[in-house]
Amino acid sequence: MSSDLWSFALAVYARCGVEDACLHLQSAGANVCLMLCGLWLEQRGVSCEEERLRELEQLTAPWDREVVQPLRELRMQWKTRAETDAVLKGMREQVKGLELEAERALLSRLEGVAQGWARNSADQAVWLEGLAGAAAHLNRDALQVLRVAAIGT
Repeated sequence: MSSDLWSFALAVYARCGVEDACLHLQSAGANVCLMLCGLWLEQRGVSCEEERLRELEQLTAPWDREVVQPLRELRMQWKTRAETDAVLKGMREQVKGLELEAERALLSRLEGVAQGWARNSADQAVWLEGLAGAAAHLNRDALQVLRVAAIGT
């Protein structure tokens, strides 16, 4: 298992079906970085507590709203035009790189908060549901895809 969250996230995301599962969760309102962090915490056997869920969400919300989302929106706005404009295509790729770096920074911050949390608890397998919120009820299959992909990561 990857010890740091970024390496873990990259390894899981590269597995079959994970990108689609993450996009389904994202379209239902879940934050993919939180999902990957929750999966990492489950795999590490970290105890899931309401206070910890809120701490992760409170850390994520402003960064996502102020940094990640504006970059993603700009990238998506340029998608169609970039197909026929080589300059815009290059700029869109740069924005995509910034978006990825913003997500990496968020994952690093999440890892920093969670690093000292106790392991080996009986309630470790509820992180994804807790962090997905309403999206969890609509996307149980997507959560299962993530859990299966994380095995052995």
